[in-house]
Amino acid sequence: MTTISTSLPRHAGRHCQTPLNSLHSTFYFSPDFGTALAGHGVTDPMAAYLAGRAAPLGSVAAATVTAVFYGFHHREISRHVPAVWESVSPATVLELRLRAADSTLRRVLGEDVIASPEMAEAAELALRAVEGCAWPGRPMSAAQAAQPVPGSAHLALWHAATVLREHRGDAHVIALQNAGIGGLEALVSHCASSDGMPKEIVMSKRGWTEEDWSAAEENLRARGYLDAGGALTAGGVRLREELEEETDRLDSAPYERLGAAGVERLTRLAGELNAAAVASGAFPEILLRTFAKE
Repeated sequence: MTTISTSLPRHAGRHCQTPLNSLHSTFYFSPDFGTALAGHGVTDPMAAYLAGRAAPLGSVAAATVTAVFYGFHHREISRHVPAVWESVSPATVLELRLRAADSTLRRVLGEDVIASPEMAEAAELALRAVEGCAWPGRPMSAAQAAQPVPGSAHLALWHAATVLREHRGDAHVIALQNAGIGGLEALVSHCASSDGMPKEIVMSKRGWTEEDWSAAEENLRARGYLDAGGALTAGGVRLREELEEETDRLDSAPYERLGAAGVERLTRLAGELNAAAVASGAFPEILLRTFAKE
């Protein structure tokens, strides 16, 4: 893989993106968006998730969502898309999504934090990072970036965090494709890693069966990445490290735009905000290892 040329400390962008991603993700563990969509006849949690994340793309077909989400079974996506657009338009979803982000952040952070100078500073830095994003080949982040920037600092930060989250996600898909790792294989290797999410959560939420999962494990074993017990081999650990390094390279532009001092400051501010969200119970206990990282 290509060597990273950067003026930043190693993994600086990755470390900055971690708390920003967690702040964005408070939205997914809040009941607010699901309650709002239920008022439009969308009551299935997976339909709500797919609509909320895909809405910036417009009224797209299931195949498009499968392509850009990468780790979801097309069968699961096609159960909800494009049918969900018959109940609620993408434009309405985007309105409801922003309202839900507003109420969620106010609840998990508190009004004093929402109105703080640190929140305004974090939003300004994150929006500056977004200015450095590269859009070609990055459909999810480009679609999100095309949405209007909210006027309030906490929602501007959530918007920017969402763009940056999807920018890294798009970059990771490019790296996976180049390495010949499919969406399910990527999930299996992630769950097999020391800091991976529980298989039961990942598999069920993305529409994969035990048979699908077992077949992907066999594929990874045949390539030397997984051992007989389902753990990563030394080669599997090395593969994941190389994929993350390549993702860092492909995702470096927004953090280069900020510079080392800006990235360090945004990382600290986002970390403090995320710590407050964690302390308020924003995330399920089973996922604290994922979203409480520093």
